[in-house]
Amino acid sequence: MRVGLSWLREHVDLPADISAADLEQALVGLGIEVDSVADLRASVTGGLVVGRVLTVEELTGFKKPIRFCTVDVGAANGTGQPQEIVCGASNFAPGDLVVVILPGGVLPGGFEIGARKTYGHMSAGMITSARELGLGDDHDGIIVLPPDTTGAPGDDARAIVGLDDVLVEVEITPDRGYAMSVRGIARELALALGLPFRDPALVPSPRATAEPAYPVDVRDPIGCDRFAARAVRGVDPAAATPAFMVRRLTQAGIRTISLPVDITNYLMLELGQPMHAFDLDRLRGPLVVRRATPGEKLTTLDGAKRTLDAEDMVICDDSGPISLAAVMGGETSEVHVGTTDVLFEAAHWDPVMVGRTARRHKLFSEAAKRWERGVDPALPLVALERAVALLTTHGGGTTGDEILDFDAVRPRTPVDMAVDLPTRRVGVVYEPARVVGLLEAVGCTVTVDGDRLSAVPPTWRPDLTDPADLVEEVVRLDGYDKVPGRLPLAPAGRGLTDTQRRRRSVARALAETGNVEVLSYPFVGTPALDALGIPDDDPRRALVRLANPLSDEEPYLRTTLLPPLLATLRRNVGRGARDLSLYEVGVVFQAHAGAGAPPVMSVDERPADSVFAAADAVVPEQPWHVAVVMAGEVEPTGWWAGGRPATWADAVQAARTVLDTAGIPEERVSVRSAAVAPWHPGRCAAIAVDDVVVGWAGELHPSVVRALDLPKRTAAVELDLDALPAAPVTPAPRVSGFPPALIDVALVVGEGVPAADVRQAIVAGAGDLLESVRLFDVYASEQLGSGRKSLAYKLTFRAPDRTLTVEEAVAARDAAVAEAANRFGATLRGA
Repeated sequence: MRVGLSWLREHVDLPADISAADLEQALVGLGIEVDSVADLRASVTGGLVVGRVLTVEELTGFKKPIRFCTVDVGAANGTGQPQEIVCGASNFAPGDLVVVILPGGVLPGGFEIGARKTYGHMSAGMITSARELGLGDDHDGIIVLPPDTTGAPGDDARAIVGLDDVLVEVEITPDRGYAMSVRGIARELALALGLPFRDPALVPSPRATAEPAYPVDVRDPIGCDRFAARAVRGVDPAAATPAFMVRRLTQAGIRTISLPVDITNYLMLELGQPMHAFDLDRLRGPLVVRRATPGEKLTTLDGAKRTLDAEDMVICDDSGPISLAAVMGGETSEVHVGTTDVLFEAAHWDPVMVGRTARRHKLFSEAAKRWERGVDPALPLVALERAVALLTTHGGGTTGDEILDFDAVRPRTPVDMAVDLPTRRVGVVYEPARVVGLLEAVGCTVTVDGDRLSAVPPTWRPDLTDPADLVEEVVRLDGYDKVPGRLPLAPAGRGLTDTQRRRRSVARALAETGNVEVLSYPFVGTPALDALGIPDDDPRRALVRLANPLSDEEPYLRTTLLPPLLATLRRNVGRGARDLSLYEVGVVFQAHAGAGAPPVMSVDERPADSVFAAADAVVPEQPWHVAVVMAGEVEPTGWWAGGRPATWADAVQAARTVLDTAGIPEERVSVRSAAVAPWHPGRCAAIAVDDVVVGWAGELHPSVVRALDLPKRTAAVELDLDALPAAPVTPAPRVSGFPPALIDVALVVGEGVPAADVRQAIVAGAGDLLESVRLFDVYASEQLGSGRKSLAYKLTFRAPDRTLTVEEAVAARDAAVAEAANRFGATLRGA
């Protein structure tokens, strides 16, 4: 939020000589992040004057609208002659007052203005917009000053547009919604500097009358617990927004629209109460405040036609929804250029409902930003009184005596805590009187009974609900800088656990073998699982839904690492990367069958063991998985040779790398064919340890590749790290100094016999003399026969205490071949 210091001074008597550094320190000390403090007086140099547009000539033949204007700038240009300026904006007409920067002036950012020929005409100076002057983000048109502006052509325009002010821009955290207003920031400055605060909400405002300003039926008091309205009739539709209001709205980055709408925005900034202005003549029948019917349509003020959800709150008349409550009004009832009768509405809406509606429709209006953070429910009648007073003062009209106020707001619940709780929690001694005084300064009503106190939070602080919140307020107001910075002593321990070391070792090994680690959001939607072809009865379909998802398209927690990892692969391919191998080590979430809602836990005391047990029964299992996806060439093509594309075998090798790094001996690992989504049934391997499947590897199914728009033959592997057994204690190897016997053997077996099973048979048959065995070739041809293949292995034999004879090595080889023949009918190739 951005606000001028002059506006804040209306509510707190800030020192005249307060510096930007002191101002920033005061706010930061109370936990409010200050983005910038800008002294506008030094932001624009040179001649910045009021000008009156005399003539406008539309230039044709260009791609965009271009206008050649003459502007009266008085004697500011030294000649008294009209200034000739070429301008691309079209929101002004002859007779309008505008802001002109003359040649030699410098705009924010060091942009110097000169005189030059452009579009066939001389242009000396510039007619400026709010963004060009650094006053806001609006660049739709130049600044048109109100007709009642106190300034003649040629007068300095800095004070008129607010360039004699100091702008403070703050970033408000989600729990401090009250600070998204001049009222809230001024209150914080008063607390920080010890100055009196003049609350703009402490003004007399009339109560509800028996006859409402307009008939309204609030059907959902949970979503809307307060709804107030007042009417003003006979407003001058041509009435201009006063200059002070235009200036402050512009400084805040809000575009001025019309007097009634500008008043609602002005009061939203001043009080923090979002409002809406309806055209009374365009309403059809009584208003109804209710939840939307799924599928209902509403065209909002931004021109978008929106399909409503059952959770959305809407304001309706006989024609249907006319406003998306608390977010944005509708086109059919908006105030327009001919509006004479206005109905102001000020309500209080459920923050959770507003936040979800804004995210669902991707409509983060200024009103929605405030509602989801919490708005003071005591403000509606005060805001209405201010609104009708401003409108009748500057736009004429008559305020009706009728006032509507539906009020179902629940009183604030007192928060009880021990008086010495802040001292015990923070380590700073806070005397009881100091604790009470600070809480009362926040706005709490405090009563003390012995060593305990009860505080009723003010209506503008919905974030104060627990003792911990009161402790934070005491520390915040007393000063964070008074809290000693002592690092806690680290307890004695053994460092990383075995599982932590395993995860880090696996991640490092995958990176060292050419894979790139990524971190993905753990959120998925059912369409992602559909694209992977995962069956409805698959355990990976047992999803945990988030109560407040970031996106309605991905409201669940992942049960597999593949959906977000493959999305990352597709995104990188779309950006031009061709050869990719990505991996991720992270948790997946497996829901417990029949898990209900979690119990509500208090923060002021330790929950009972039964409550913990009930919570544990709801929390999903969260095992650690590792997944690798690869596409393109695993060995690059170059002048040296042709490349090799990644295949299912590379995915299997990645799985072996993980298991080897995890300390699983090779003889305990088996790889066998499988058919599991999303892998190709003919190119999928189940990875098992001690005959327990811990994951799958292989090439993705072609339909999955098409559905996800992935490169052809994309391969993937996913393993459950937590399912791996503990690594056995590995004895130190005994290195023999005797020479090895190297023998190659090629065995012909059936096409469906796994090479890993043949390897196990060789190991079992060869005995203790076999040191290692490695598959180095797979061959198939018509000469071998239909349905047959040749597997070639390199066998290394060695004895620890002697040099092997040829007869011993051949005997061991023959025993290995015999075992393979006994198990699979293997024959020596060429025999």
